This record gives sequence, C-alpha cells and structure tokens, in this order.
Amino acid sequence: MSELNEKYEASLKSIETENFIDRIFYRPIGFHVTCLLLHTRITPNIVTLISIVIGASAGYLFHYPDIISNVYGIILLVSANILDCADGQLARLSGQKSAIGRILDGFAGDVWFTSIYIGLAYRLSHEYGTNWFYAAAVVSGLSHLVQANITDYYKTLHLYFISKEKGSEFQTIEQVRARHKAMKPGLYKVFYLLYRLYTLIQVMATPSLQQMLRSLYAKYGDDIPQDIRIAFREKSCRLMKYINLMTFNGRSVILFIVLFTGYVWIYFVYEIIFLNAILAFAMAKHERMCTTFL
Repeated sequence: MSELNEKYEASLKSIETENFIDRIFYRPIGFHVTCLLLHTRITPNIVTLISIVIGASAGYLFHYPDIISNVYGIILLVSANILDCADGQLARLSGQKSAIGRILDGFAGDVWFTSIYIGLAYRLSHEYGTNWFYAAAVVSGLSHLVQANITDYYKTLHLYFISKEKGSEFQTIEQVRARHKAMKPGLYKVFYLLYRLYTLIQVMATPSLQQMLRSLYAKYGDDIPQDIRIAFREKSCRLMKYINLMTFNGRSVILFIVLFTGYVWIYFVYEIIFLNAILAFAMAKHERMCTTFL
C-alpha cells in the first residue's frame, strides 16, 4: 500500500499547489487512469488530444437550454479534466515529459473554454434576442487567457522553489528565447513561438518577481539556499487560495451552478468582473511578496 502511495505522490507536481477538489477527486481518478495506461503505447500527448476533443464537445452541449444536454456536457467536461490530470501524471511516471506536452496541456483548457464561451453566447443571444453576449464571450476568453497564464506562472514558480527537479518546467524568458533560436525551422518552431509570447506576457506582468529572480541568480546562481526556498513557499502558499480560484475548479463549480439554475449570463459576470478582480489582487500581493526577498 505504501508503494502505491509513493507512486501516487510521484505522479503529482506537488501537494502544496494542488487544490482541494483536485486532491480528493480529479487526481486520484486520474492516477487510476494513469495506471491503466502506463504500460501501453498511449502517450501523454495522445491523452491530452483526447481531452481536447471531449472538453470542446461539452461547450457544444451547453448551448442547449435543456438540463439533460447540460448534464451530459458537465459529465464530458469533468471527464476531460480527469484526462487532463492523467496526461501530466502519466508523463511524470513514464518520464515522457516534453515541451510540446506542456504547451498542449495549457492549450487544452483554452480550447474547452473557448467552446464553452461560444456555446453560452449562442444560447443567451437566442434567449434575449441580442448579439452582445458574443462580445461578453470575447472579453471572457481574453480574461481567461491572462488569468490562466499568470496562474500557471505562479504555480510553476512555486514548484521551482520546492526543488530544481519539481520546477524543471520553470524557465526564464532568456532560456525560452535561446531554446527557440536553437530550434530547426519547422512547425514545432512556429508552435514554440506561441510559448515564447506566452512567457513574455508573464515576464512583463511581474516586474518585482523578475527583479527578485535576477537578484537571487546574481547572488546564488541556480543554487538558492534552502531557507530562502522555504520562506518563499510559505508566503506563496498563503496566496494559493486566491490563485486556485482562477483554475479549472474555480471556474467549473460556478459554471455548473449557473447551468443548473438557468441564469447562465452570471458566468460571464463572474469571469469578467470577479475573477479579474481576484487576478489583480493576487498579482499585487505576489509582487509585494517578491520585494521582501530583494
């Protein structure tokens, strides 16, 4: 039993960055799916692609106003997120982690929610007789991209302060540029350019964090002392409750509630006003936190 627990722990990025619903529901189920796939030819990227198709199908079902279609959509979206958990767990246990896998993993959620925003806008435009809800869908989509981008950056940074192994996915903009420049011309290089732009947004949005990193690198190189790592993680953990609101679970719980109540327009309000306010608050707190390490 202890061996199975160790295997489960090894399949996770870190307990510190996992939110409550992931810990009790998505990750355990994802681990069982991973165990079934571990000795097959199915790769993490194939699992991700399947999750993209399933998640996008959920958005299509949400455009119907009847509860049965919406319940089917919820089941599909939950299933997609289980597979999204499983692809990462499979990558860690099988050693098949890759840059393209990381990009695909982030892309999956964007596709799901793009489909969802379009589905909800279509439904509301027919319900209320106006196309303005498509504008709300566009604003929600852009808000989602920024929120997901910064959330991913903070969580990956936290992993880096646990250990260099856990935070191996964390890269500076200089490292990303160098890797992109060294790539041979082709589709993969074009695809990686999007990741370069993704990283650039993270850097530009976090000046105090970048100053902190430059200071630590100048003083310690890549061997940041353990006491600094622990101190950073303690402060970072206090912000996780706000950061986790901008993850899949923070969105999906509200989405499922509004689908059952029928007031689906509330979701756009939640995304555009509430989550953007949380983003601004979390970023301000995180930037102030980083200045304490200068």
